[in-house]
Amino acid sequence: MIGRLLSTAALLAFALAATGAVAQVPRPAPPFTAILLDGTRFALTEATGQVVLINFWATWCAPCREEMPALEAFYRLHRARGLVVLAISVDEPDALEAVRAALRGFSFPAALAAQAHYRGYGRIWRVPMTFVVDRQGRLREDLTAGTLQVDATFLDQRVGPLLGP
Repeated sequence: MIGRLLSTAALLAFALAATGAVAQVPRPAPPFTAILLDGTRFALTEATGQVVLINFWATWCAPCREEMPALEAFYRLHRARGLVVLAISVDEPDALEAVRAALRGFSFPAALAAQAHYRGYGRIWRVPMTFVVDRQGRLREDLTAGTLQVDATFLDQRVGPLLGP
């Protein structure tokens, strides 16, 4: 009986985690550096005091492209409050012009994954994949396991509070 209850509880916890319904315990964010498309260097260690949203995407990924207008709107609204949005394209380096074309009209910084170091974030095996780091450098959202889409509701509810009043 107790074994069955524990099994049921474990399955429920797994199902909730898979949907992103379980709150994640903040942990120090792994190191992250990138050479941005404009040639500047970004290092997460130098972004302490800012909220950083790292979004892995690709030009060929329709859901990725659907998220970008919401990311742009949220970024424009909150960048003066310390929000950084980084779009990390998993496209091959020879697709640089396609990446630049896809980013026209977006003001957040971007880089190619080939020009970034993010080993501690695991294997980026699907896109879009998003991570949110708070002002203290703690990983607050890791959307690798869940099915949550980054949209205005997600940004307002899960990232907005990290920016403070």
